[in-house]
Amino acid sequence: MSIYDEKPWLANYAPGRPAEITPESDDALAMFRASVARNPDGDAIRYFGGRLTYRELDGLTDAFAAGLLDAGLVRGDRVALYLQNVPQFVLALVGTWKAGGVAVSINPMNRQRELELLLTDSGASVLVCLEGLWRDVAASVVPGTAVRTVITTSELDHRGRDDARVFAGVERQSHPGTIALADLLARHRGAVPPPVAFAPSDVAFLTYTSGTTGAPKGAMNTHGNVVFNSTVYRDWCGLGADDVVLGIAPLFHITGLIAHVGVALLIGAPLVLMYRFDPAVVLETIATERPTFTIGAITAFIALMNHPDAATTDFSSLKTILSGGAPIPPAITKAFRDRFGVYIHNVYGLTETTSPSHCVPIGAEAPVDPASGALSVGVPVFGTVVRIVGEDGTDLPAGEIGEIVTSGPQVVAGYWKKPEETAHALPGGALHTGDVGYMDDRGWFYIVDRKKDQINASGYKVWPREVEDVLYEHAAVREAAVVGVADPYRGETVKAFVSLKPGAIATPDELVGFCRDRLAAYKYPREIEVIEDLPKTTTGKILRRQLRG
Repeated sequence: MSIYDEKPWLANYAPGRPAEITPESDDALAMFRASVARNPDGDAIRYFGGRLTYRELDGLTDAFAAGLLDAGLVRGDRVALYLQNVPQFVLALVGTWKAGGVAVSINPMNRQRELELLLTDSGASVLVCLEGLWRDVAASVVPGTAVRTVITTSELDHRGRDDARVFAGVERQSHPGTIALADLLARHRGAVPPPVAFAPSDVAFLTYTSGTTGAPKGAMNTHGNVVFNSTVYRDWCGLGADDVVLGIAPLFHITGLIAHVGVALLIGAPLVLMYRFDPAVVLETIATERPTFTIGAITAFIALMNHPDAATTDFSSLKTILSGGAPIPPAITKAFRDRFGVYIHNVYGLTETTSPSHCVPIGAEAPVDPASGALSVGVPVFGTVVRIVGEDGTDLPAGEIGEIVTSGPQVVAGYWKKPEETAHALPGGALHTGDVGYMDDRGWFYIVDRKKDQINASGYKVWPREVEDVLYEHAAVREAAVVGVADPYRGETVKAFVSLKPGAIATPDELVGFCRDRLAAYKYPREIEVIEDLPKTTTGKILRRQLRG
């Protein structure tokens, strides 16, 4: 018996029988406007006791759009969002759409070299960032880019209460040459920008991912992609305006963009934000805000489960929890359910699939692959065709391992200004994921390996060459190779092997510190081993597979 027989509502979604769901629009901005019309006085965002209604958010985003247009933004210009999980992220995203722009989501952990790469590649003309990130990172980068307008804001805005654990030491700052977001909104309050509409194929935002070349690539997530997969989450999980979305996942990431922002704006429900992930703060927020739905990396749920406050936290409001981005140990789902009474449903997708392509059906439990111990990532979501193909590109039958190839309305149109990479990864519009897996005879999918050398640390993707490039900047390093190694908390963590130049001296701790100063926290190697020579092929290519052990 297949999963499609066990769950009759899935029958239309069996492989080879893609069903269609009908989103209310193909325009993410129209999706938001519909929620404003339905629920103007309902909460749109909750942030440490502060609240913005949909009516208020509509007015603020109008003012933001008017400010962008006044600063010279034209349709199609890119607006980079370099922010934590704060209300201003949603405000700037929707306001960018109202001005006809394309948002560029940037990880707030990125440092100078990473920020410069993304600003340069996207050609962003506007940067919206936290005041501290401007001072510490962006101020030294922006002068060499196409950015002509910088809008700064504070994580202290829109709060209803202070929280010393979160905001200790944070002070408001004023930076010459930048525009304070609060001033921009006040200046344009009441303004209504000219109406704008988008086609399904218009780009809503660029989300950056590393690919087979290791260089950052901007996935072009379209308005059609965004609305479709927001609708998938709504219908798959049975979400509505009475739900409350807990924003655990980072908003710059495709998961946060769709499963937090997208779905909340679609259903007209509150999105609860907490600045940065802190287990104690999340547990307190669960108790006070009574969220019903969330999604996050499994490491987040492990942290919650192991925090002392978990013993006294009531999880009963959370009726649906999803987790994706990193392999889930089956023992964790069992332990979490035994403790809190909530089953964590596995979900799988990529930046290029605008979040989900697979999910465990709500009410079902994912089986475990008896050979590898891997938990199933579920079944294809609505309207999605997933094939397992061999090295020759032919489809493989159930049970055989090959590359996962995904087609559907959520698959991106390509990579920003990278036609060759687009043609390689998306021939004919079908995404060759680079992940290796199989479908069993009941229709469940499993990820058993990956073709790429990417490292998956707590759901964040790390490309080895980027870390190696930083190591090569150290005066003592002769050769470097970076691999992912198993980690009981992160799933994988970054390890580097280094050989030194003759006569040079450098300790592993020194090299770790060198990388820490130049890379985002999830990218720098936690362990560096200095060896005499790195293993190579006869042509001189370093053999990473031997270093993995």
